[in-house]
Amino acid sequence: MSLQPNNTREVATLAGGCFWCLEAVYDQLRGVISVESGYEGGHVQNPNYKQVCTGMTGHAEVVKVTFNPQEISFRDLLDVFFTVHDPTTLNRQGADVGTQYRSAIFYHSPEQKAVAEQVIAELTASKLWRDPIVTEVAPTTTFYEAEGYHQEYFANNPDQGYCRMVVAPKVAKFRKQHIARLKA
Repeated sequence: MSLQPNNTREVATLAGGCFWCLEAVYDQLRGVISVESGYEGGHVQNPNYKQVCTGMTGHAEVVKVTFNPQEISFRDLLDVFFTVHDPTTLNRQGADVGTQYRSAIFYHSPEQKAVAEQVIAELTASKLWRDPIVTEVAPTTTFYEAEGYHQEYFANNPDQGYCRMVVAPKVAKFRKQHIARLKA
């Protein structure tokens, strides 16, 4: 039995609106091992979807992305992150409004924090967006996995209205902009 070196897996936790959108994108990215939808950054233990949707728990809808840093870097994950959501709208993504839809990077190491801050500074300097970036950069807290029906939601429900109107266009945009990074 061969043991894998410890540096073949790293975790990133990202919030960019509805977790269905981010999960659908990161599932297709080469170097990503797994993606779990969940909740992070709040003050209620073991929240459920209904509670998080009220905005009263303080949690954001997030994806926990486990990736191989030898195949894809944390910075590469952030490059994708900043192309598939609007980081300039506070507590909102399109018609989804509330703190649970905020833009956030929950870093797992000082290195991730530094990369996140550097990417945001570079994007700010580039003036890619007219409005300022409001993405929160905060240390990881407790991740609560979302209910089972939220996992692989887009893959399992591609004809559902929200998936057709919101998720599918984001996935198409991602695929067009990051074609070289797609899994075979």
